[in-house]
Amino acid sequence: MPQQSDPSFVTVQGRKLEVRTIAGARHDAITLVFLHEGLGSVSMWRDFPDKAAAATGCAAVIYSRYGCGESDVLNEPRGVDYMHVEALEALPELLEELSIRDPVLVGHSDGGSIALIYAAARGAKGLIVLAPHVFVEDISVTSIAEAKAAFQSTDLPQKLARHHADAAKTFWGWNDIWLHPDFRGWNIEEYLPRVYCPVLAIQGFDDEYGTMGQLEAIARQTGGPIELLRLADCRHSPHRDQPAAVLEATSRFIDRLGERD
Repeated sequence: MPQQSDPSFVTVQGRKLEVRTIAGARHDAITLVFLHEGLGSVSMWRDFPDKAAAATGCAAVIYSRYGCGESDVLNEPRGVDYMHVEALEALPELLEELSIRDPVLVGHSDGGSIALIYAAARGAKGLIVLAPHVFVEDISVTSIAEAKAAFQSTDLPQKLARHHADAAKTFWGWNDIWLHPDFRGWNIEEYLPRVYCPVLAIQGFDDEYGTMGQLEAIARQTGGPIELLRLADCRHSPHRDQPAAVLEATSRFIDRLGERD
């Protein structure tokens, strides 16, 4: 298995962010940077980054965004543009602090959206996006409203508390903005034609937060090579629901990137 570090902290935009790194074995020094879902964190990726690093030989960086995991607790409401802020301001500063250039961004859900925005603005070696959003769908809003009810009536707060310093602030910071009327107009399709790097986009047929329309929009509008992986028996987390298929596709994708160098 790749050599990994215990979580440490990096200061970005004056805030402490939780970061974990995994050393790579590849001679071409490709680095995978993992961007988690809206309620995700370093720990919520579980062992997927370790398996991806082992399968590809890549180094890996996993971090918790502001307001998530053991990073600084969210102290204000999120704006409609919170993913843009992450992609255009916070992520570039983090990568500079860690001396990472030309990353392969591995983004899940919100993290996939952030990866697409970043690549359009800054470029990247490649993108692996898992259940990304490029526009808001009714199914997304319905499921997020159901998550609100679950947080208020089930043990979901206790489950999230295993992964976040302040589970309530993390949850409401995500849930409130997605259910805000202004968020219905959120859309990042304008960025897609400026994504020139290779993209592997993965989604499950049973995704409760989005339809295949998301992948179709990405395939239709991105400006570079695109590969789609549609998975049966798979909900919103392909790396958890179909890990073998996702790891195999990831390994092939990384090998092709290496061949392009």
